[in-house]
Amino acid sequence: MRLTKLLTPGFDVDGRQVLVYIRSLQSRFQSDSAKRFQLKILQITSAQSLGGGERHLADLANGFAGRGHEVYFALRPNSPLVGELKKAARENVTTLPLRNSLDVFSARKLSLLVRKNKIRIVHAHMARDYPLAAYTVRQNKEARLIITRHVLFPLNRLHLITLSGAARIIAVSQAVASQLRSDEIAPPETISVVLNGIDTARFAEARRQFSRVQFLQSWNLPGDSLLVGMVGELTPLKGQAEFLQAAEKIVRRHPNVYFFIAGLDHSQGHKNRLALELLTEELKLKERVRLVGWLEDLAQLYCALDVFVSASHTESFGLAIAEAMASSAAVVATKTESAQEIIRSGETGLLVPVREVDKLAEAVLELLDNKDTRVRMGVAAQQFAATQFSVERMIDETEAIYRAEIEKNSANVTRKE
Repeated sequence: MRLTKLLTPGFDVDGRQVLVYIRSLQSRFQSDSAKRFQLKILQITSAQSLGGGERHLADLANGFAGRGHEVYFALRPNSPLVGELKKAARENVTTLPLRNSLDVFSARKLSLLVRKNKIRIVHAHMARDYPLAAYTVRQNKEARLIITRHVLFPLNRLHLITLSGAARIIAVSQAVASQLRSDEIAPPETISVVLNGIDTARFAEARRQFSRVQFLQSWNLPGDSLLVGMVGELTPLKGQAEFLQAAEKIVRRHPNVYFFIAGLDHSQGHKNRLALELLTEELKLKERVRLVGWLEDLAQLYCALDVFVSASHTESFGLAIAEAMASSAAVVATKTESAQEIIRSGETGLLVPVREVDKLAEAVLELLDNKDTRVRMGVAAQQFAATQFSVERMIDETEAIYRAEIEKNSANVTRKE
């Protein structure tokens, strides 16, 4: 029934009919509004292993899909990311070679994918994918190029051309943004900081349900054990060697301490893991150290640790630090660029100089010697992480960037017409 008929003079108006009609209008408006604000997003990554950048992408994609946006993916065959895309439609996943920045075949396929699906946001996450994404956007004028920079390593001058076409460059920390600005690789006004986000609620819930007794039993460790550990790819830059050297000093005072090193080794012939195993034997720590590879449930490890250590030489954000903080673990970290951003030394953790084994050992011992301090810092760290590192905040801020760039592009098109 039309509203004009309901309002016709002399027509017998039924209040219930009017209410039903108004509700139908509201429902139709909400549906049209949802469609109007739904985004079509293409996420591109040629990554072949799961690291912090890939977990970042998966969290973003799952969050956007959960909000009703249409998310597409361009991945390499057998990408480990597929298993992490819990909320993504499998038919929206396209596999391409994505061999390098000069992969013409992949570039053309990406361009066709964007045109066919009327995608408005093309978001690339790895340097070798930036040129392919830039080409795709040049071929599709309504699309906007967004780039996320996950690492501190400087880009080369060839990327000046690529990044000149980026609507926005997202840095995962202030440290990364500073690197981009100092390299003068892109206009400063195109650089935005969106701190990495994590599922803080999941880590807090893991803490509530955690059983230390069960964890120690599962690893055949004594009930009075103290646990110190680190998480990250097995590579010299993560500082596992310094961690082991500090461990050798720590056990002199606390013979009941055990050390965990979680992380995969992507080096040729697993030479990094072999080097750590050899160092463990040289330091006579074989009975004290657990090289555990990768754990599916890292939250359990974070909860078990009396002290979490990050001994990195450089760090663009420090995702493992944030996860440990969200788990209420007491943290000792080296003074990398990003660690100084996310840790308030003496309040939410302790900071020590990079590569200084003695200082690292002293800080860990300070926390092992004082349970009250450990607990206080762990609680403060968890509260800070909950407010600063939530994945919802990361999704909100990224979504706002997408919308702003689409609106800006639409306004430019309108002016030209």
